[in-house]
This record gives sequence, structure tokens and C-alpha cells, in this order.
Amino acid sequence: MVNISNQKSTPKKLSFMSIYFLGINGVIGSGTFLLPSVIYRYMNLSAVAVLLCTAVTVSLIALCYADLSSRFAGSGAAWLYSYHAFGRFTGYELGIFTWFLGCCTLSAEIVALLTTLKSFLPIFNRPLIYGVAALGLIILFAIINFFGRSLVKLVNNVSAAAKILTLIIFIVVGVFFIHKANFSPVIPQAALKGPMPFIRHFGEAFTPIFYLFTGFSFLPIAAKQMNNPEKNIPRVLIAVMVSVTILDALMMTVAVGLSGTKLGGYSTPLANALGTAIGKWGYAFIIFGMLVSIFGVAFSASFNTPSLIASMANEHGMLPKFIGKKNKHDAPWVGILLTSILSALFATQSYLFLVSCTVLASFIQYVPSILAVIKFEHSNEYPTHGFKLPGKYLIPSFALLVSCYMVTNFTAKTLFVGTVIAILAAAAYFFIKKDRSYEEKHIKWLEDLRNRDKKEEQLNKSAVQKN
Repeated sequence: MVNISNQKSTPKKLSFMSIYFLGINGVIGSGTFLLPSVIYRYMNLSAVAVLLCTAVTVSLIALCYADLSSRFAGSGAAWLYSYHAFGRFTGYELGIFTWFLGCCTLSAEIVALLTTLKSFLPIFNRPLIYGVAALGLIILFAIINFFGRSLVKLVNNVSAAAKILTLIIFIVVGVFFIHKANFSPVIPQAALKGPMPFIRHFGEAFTPIFYLFTGFSFLPIAAKQMNNPEKNIPRVLIAVMVSVTILDALMMTVAVGLSGTKLGGYSTPLANALGTAIGKWGYAFIIFGMLVSIFGVAFSASFNTPSLIASMANEHGMLPKFIGKKNKHDAPWVGILLTSILSALFATQSYLFLVSCTVLASFIQYVPSILAVIKFEHSNEYPTHGFKLPGKYLIPSFALLVSCYMVTNFTAKTLFVGTVIAILAAAAYFFIKKDRSYEEKHIKWLEDLRNRDKKEEQLNKSAVQKN
């Protein structure tokens, strides 16, 4: 019997455009506004070509996520895919690392936001004021998320629209002040001394550019809070990657054209570049857009990360049940509290350290997810329902090579942190009480899925025979 009262109180799902804006917020953040100077320093004008090359390679990984998200409608992303491909323990470890990634991203964006404020508000140089502001932002995000999707949708859409508008205005206004002479040199002389120097310079530019795109992996985490996730998430992933690639390539070209070799010395490169072109109003406008952008990524992470840890508790009992508890607004309030506490601790660290941890956690979730695509493609165990990855094994194979290349850019300290987290998570796994009912539900779900696939095959055969 259907409970009418519960049916009426069911929260509204996120629409396609809301998911798109959530993706934009997850990708365009502090790196877009702070890293062009670092990228230019290593590759000069050729940084634009490196950016496009990196965008293509990251898009291969995003396509793997699109393939996987069309197979499953559940929340969780990387951990969910790995769970179905390689078992419970692998899924659990991936879940912990993805949650770690979300907390690092939230903390990194908060640190970036406050660091930007320091540049024109000296009061934030005081440790006490800085700490109170960081904690205040985390509490603000938690309060917004406690009220569920309706408020999340409003804040997210406004933030995403503002940052897209900021970049478009920077590009459209800046293009009228470009000096062709600034496009020289095309590539640093040091990078032309041989193959190894070129590879080193390319790698140094590749790493920060890669960070510009890592936020796409958060999109499938809150799948159950979205309309028709099996079809919408793959479409949004592709739309977000195309949009961000175009904006970033144009942004980098205009920034070089405005500043030339000076770009490599700026701490806030886009703001300084437009400020040089049209004056202090240009600088102030970009700073404002930069703050909105960073706020948006932090907010996006604060929304997705609690959903992840709640899905681990609710969908497969990998964590104690109380962690998955939700309030009347369908917000995972325990997950929000745990995420806020861990993020507050991370916010005491430096921006560069948090960025390195984010890249490491991204690598750890990419590799098993790509391997899951290859396995499912081979076994056809979970057929796609909405998006089919072209080229069979070609795209995941290239994506795997790109992901493995990231290993060469990790420091010993970063690898040590990752190892410690993996060991602690593994130790905790054996003390978590296993609920066999979840395994029984999973087996039943598999049977229902196979029956659905068989019915679809029969319907397709019947349709072909009639034609």
C-alpha cells in the first residue's frame, strides 16, 4: 500500500540544468584563477596547447565515468563502481578515499578563498581571524546543506552563473586589449634544450592543468538526488568538460595576450591581467568573480561529500547505519557533521599540500573506475542504459595510461599520507559490523537487473524481426 503522506513530502529532484551548474561549480574553482601564472611559467604561450592536450586526456577519464554512471542509478560514483566490479573491500577503500578527496577539496577552496582575501584585507593575516573565518565558512555550508536540495539548488545555480559570466566578461573585454607582441616567446628556451627538458617542462605544466578539471568526478556521487541519473549524468559530464575546456583555453590565450611574460609573476594572474588592461575596476571585478567561483566549488564539495559517506552507510552497509541518517529535508545530517569536522582540521594546512592530496585521491579513484569499465565491457555484466562508450577498450586504455602518468608527479610526503589513510581505513574495515541483509538485497538487485536486461533483449529481437 502506498503511503500518500510520504509521497507528498518527497523532495524535488535536481533537474538537468541544476546538475550542469553543480558540475560547473565542481570544476571551475581556485585553480582557474590562481594557476595560469604557474602554467605559463613552464610553457609560455604553448601552455594553451598543453591545456587542450590535458583537457582531452582528462575527458577520456570523464567518458569512463559517463559510461559507468549510465550503468548505475545509485549514489557513490567511484566506490559504487568498484564495489560492483571488484568487491566490497575495494569499494569501501575507494569510498573512504573519495570522501577524503571531497574534504580536501572543500578545505583547499576555503584556504584559497581566505588567501585571496588576505591580498586586500590585511585583517585576515591574523591567525585568530583567519581561523574563525575558515570555521565560519564550514559552518555556513553545513547550515545550507541541512535544509536540503531546495536551498542547495538556488545557491549552486547563482554561483555557477556568476563564475561563467566572470570568465566570459574577462575574455570578451580582454580580447580588445591584447598585444600580439605578448604572444612571444611561444615556448621557454630551457624547454628546447632537448627531449628531457621538454618533457620536464610539459609535466610541470600538466600537473596544475590537470587539477583544473578534477572536479568532474563529484557529479555522480549524489545520483539518487537527481532526475533520471542514468541518462542525465553522462550528458552533463560531457557538457561540463566541453564548456570548461573552451572557457579555460580562451581564458589562457587572453591572459597571455594581456600580460605576456609578466603573467608568470602574478599571484592573482587574471585579476592582474585585466587590471593592467582597464584599470583597478577590472582587477576588482575579477577578484569578486574569483571569490564567487572559489565559494561555489567549496559549496559543491560540501554538498556532494556528505552524500557520499551517507550512501556508503545506506546502500550497502559499509559504514554504521547512523552515518546514513537524514533529516526531514532529505539531507544526510550525520555525514554533513563528519565532513565539516574533518574539513575544519584540513583547513589548518597549506593550499599546496591540500592540492597535492586532492590529486592523489583523484588518481586512486580513477584507476579502479577505469578498470571497472574494461571489466564490464568484457563481461557485459551491467549493460549501459543511456550512454555507450565508443571504441570498446580504446578510451579506457588511454585513460588508464594518463592516470598512471600522474604517479610520476607525486612527492614522497603525499604518497606517505595516502598509504597511512589506506592502512587506517583497512584496519577500521574489519571492526565494522557487517549487515548481511545488504548483501541479500544486492543479490536480489542483480537478479532483477539481469531479468530487466533479458526482457530488453527479447523486446529488441522482436522489434528487429517485425521490421
